[in-house]
This record gives sequence, structure tokens and C-alpha cells, in this order.
Amino acid sequence: MNFSMWGKALQVIPKISKEEWDRLDVISKWLISTRAAVLIMTFLSAAIAGILAFQDDRFNVWLWLLVTIGLIMAHATNNLLNDYTDYVRGVDEDNYYRAQYGPQPLVHGLMTKRELLRYAIVTGIVALACGVILIFYRGGYTLLFMALGAVFVLFYTFPLKYIALGELAVLIVWGPLMIGGGYYGITGEWDWIVLVASLPYALGVTSVIFGKHIDKLDMDEEKGIRTLPVLLGERASRYCVIAMWALQYLLTVYLVMINYFTIVMLIVFLALYGFFKVLPMFRTPKPAEKPPDFPDVWPNCFVAGAFYHNRQFGVLYLLGLILNAILVRFVL
Repeated sequence: MNFSMWGKALQVIPKISKEEWDRLDVISKWLISTRAAVLIMTFLSAAIAGILAFQDDRFNVWLWLLVTIGLIMAHATNNLLNDYTDYVRGVDEDNYYRAQYGPQPLVHGLMTKRELLRYAIVTGIVALACGVILIFYRGGYTLLFMALGAVFVLFYTFPLKYIALGELAVLIVWGPLMIGGGYYGITGEWDWIVLVASLPYALGVTSVIFGKHIDKLDMDEEKGIRTLPVLLGERASRYCVIAMWALQYLLTVYLVMINYFTIVMLIVFLALYGFFKVLPMFRTPKPAEKPPDFPDVWPNCFVAGAFYHNRQFGVLYLLGLILNAILVRFVL
């Protein structure tokens, strides 16, 4: 077991040779091929759903674990199928963006199509099993949420991403579906205010995918992939990301003003450090070459900045929710 690689794969998408790949254990290979470093965003959505359920005195640890494992495995399945679909359609050929910033298992010859599909099937079965258990235990709208999740897992890469619906799909999935639907799976109740509370975090995740699509705008346009940044252009897309970040803070303030959250949630404003650190990056076009002091994630540029801010905001939002739930349950 290569525990050091497990930790590395959970933090970054490591670049790796075929010789190094062949020496890895199956868990390391799964973590790398599913891009486990970005699965933290899904874990945070599940955690937010659990904390909101705890705040309402309706938390069930076993149901939360089912929701969390199911969502993470569904996201991992999507990443595997994303790579498979793009490879089969020829999108990842000619040193396409996805093959530059980290290993694309099929393009780089790390796995065969059969092997990657085997990983996707096993991972998908785990996600499906969690969903089926929740359906039998919870009933109600659980099947609907699971069906919607399956649609996004299967059709995000094609056709949604190709017709400028990928970014909207991400907003829906990481907010209303994961957090709102996760809350329902835990509590058995749908709450519209939970949907609103899901949006500050979901907007951060959407900004990450927006950043990624800005980074590969020219490549997508050449291949006929009509993402929103392709339609809007780089400049308008960069300012859309800034607007999404601003809306994260404004929605949090709104939830405090209507007394759904206590003032402790304003801890998220500490993330303004990250906001102002990456803001200059989004006010100027992407450099033609990697800047001398830029982290070793090139050609990731805007996505790296968005991920940096989202991680800061997401962790603070989670911390604020924990403190808020404790205050609501045990103090106020």
C-alpha cells in the first residue's frame, strides 16, 4: 500500500509515468484515475447537508454515510466516464487540455478501455447500492433525486457540456441536488431554505468548472464543444467568475439577515484573503506561457485560482455551519 501516493492523489492530480503507474496499488490507481483531489468538493456538499440536518435535530449518521459515499462514488464514476467518452470521441487527442495537466489514463496508456470501464462499473455499483438502500429506507422523492443524479453522471460529458449546459448542471448538482437532496435523504424532508443555503457553496464549485472551461476555451472551440465560456468569450467569463464569488458572500449575508444563520456565519469573509489574492488573475487575460512564479499545475490557470478560493470559502463555510449548528442546538 502506497500511503504517500494516497495522500498526494487526494491533494493534487499527480503526473506519473507508465513505469510508476505499474508499481502502484489498486487504490492509488483508483484515486489518480478518478481525480480524487476534486472529490473533496463533493464531500463538502455532503458534509453541509449533514450539518444542516444536525442543526434541525434530524441527523442520522448512517444515512449521512450512505449519502456521502453514494455522492462521492457517483462523482468518481462521472470522472471516469468523462475520460472514457472524450477518449472515444477523439476529444483528448492532439495533446488536448485534459492530457496536459495530469494523467489521462487512456491517452497516456496507463489503462485500457476495458480496465477503465471496469473501474467505472465497480465505482458506479457502489454509488447505485447506496442509492438503492436510501430509496428503500427513505422512499418519497429519493428515487427522483437518484434519477436526476444518474442523468447528470451519464450525460454531463455529452451532450450537456457540448450545448452550454454543463456549468448550469454543476450548479444544480453541487447545490440543490447534493445538499438539498442529501438533506432530504438524511431527514426525509425537503426544505427550500436548505436549497438557498446550498447556493453559496455550489457557486464556488461552479466557478471552478467555469475556470477550467476558460483555460481550455480555444481548444474547446476548435473541437466544437460549446461551453458557456466559448459562447461568452474569455473576458466576460472571467468577470462571471468574479460575480459568482461576490454572490457567495451576498447570499451568506442574506441568510444571516433572515435569521436562518447566526452572525457566526460571517466567518466566511475571512476567505476574502483568497478572493483578493486571485482577483488580479481574473482581471487580465491568461498568459501565453507559464509565469515564473506560478505553481506547477500549468496549463491550469483560472481553474487553479478558482479552486484556491473555493477551498478557502468552502472550508470556512463548513466551519461556520458547524459553529452555527452548535449555537442553534445548544446555546440559543
